[in-house]
Amino acid sequence: MPMHYLRTYASPQRTDISNRRLGRSLAFVAGAVNAGGFFAVGEYTSHMSGVVSSLADNLALGDTALLLAGLASLSAFFLGAATSAILINWGRRRSSHSRYALPLLLEAALLLAFGLLGARLAAHGHIAATVALLCFVMGLQNAIVTKASRAEIRTTHVTGLVTDIGIELGKLFYWNRDAAAGRVTADHQRLALLGSLLAMFLAGGVTGAFGFKYLGFITTVPLALALLLLAIVPLLDDIRDRWR
Repeated sequence: MPMHYLRTYASPQRTDISNRRLGRSLAFVAGAVNAGGFFAVGEYTSHMSGVVSSLADNLALGDTALLLAGLASLSAFFLGAATSAILINWGRRRSSHSRYALPLLLEAALLLAFGLLGARLAAHGHIAATVALLCFVMGLQNAIVTKASRAEIRTTHVTGLVTDIGIELGKLFYWNRDAAAGRVTADHQRLALLGSLLAMFLAGGVTGAFGFKYLGFITTVPLALALLLLAIVPLLDDIRDRWR
């Protein structure tokens, strides 16, 4: 794969095309981690709606252990997003090529650690810690593409995607009987983007589910290597500039 093509994924020079490439790739990873993580630890970790709802339920039921586990998951997602923002802003202040590559590299390292050590953690009953790790990874990833695309793209949950697709479909099938009142038109380019993100999340989910079912935790290792591939060129650019 050409270096200049790989560079576009995490380069600080953002375009619509590079944002979409990065968004689709990360949507696949998010789907795989979310569905595969459910096989591994029995929890979905890519969206916080269910976590916040479970906090309310467990508070009402007085289940302190599950309440604390939910708080840990929510806090981990917050911390992941905050860590991503810190790394990106740190890189921007230094005009770094790797401002978006650094959190991708961290995500790759954490997924690699999860793939190699996750089975041991689960075997010793550290389910809450494993769930929190995956929530941190998802918060980290969602903030990467949100910052890179100026909040146009998010990849770790599909509620917003499905809502936006529904809005665009409503525009697409709207009958413009009275043209004088102003035509309602769908944004076909945005509809295609949203549909592709949803499709990649689903494809990642299927891949992750089958992977964890038949291979186990090691399924996240190829995902980690793919993220490393997306991050490596801007990192090399920084190393090259430092040695000049």
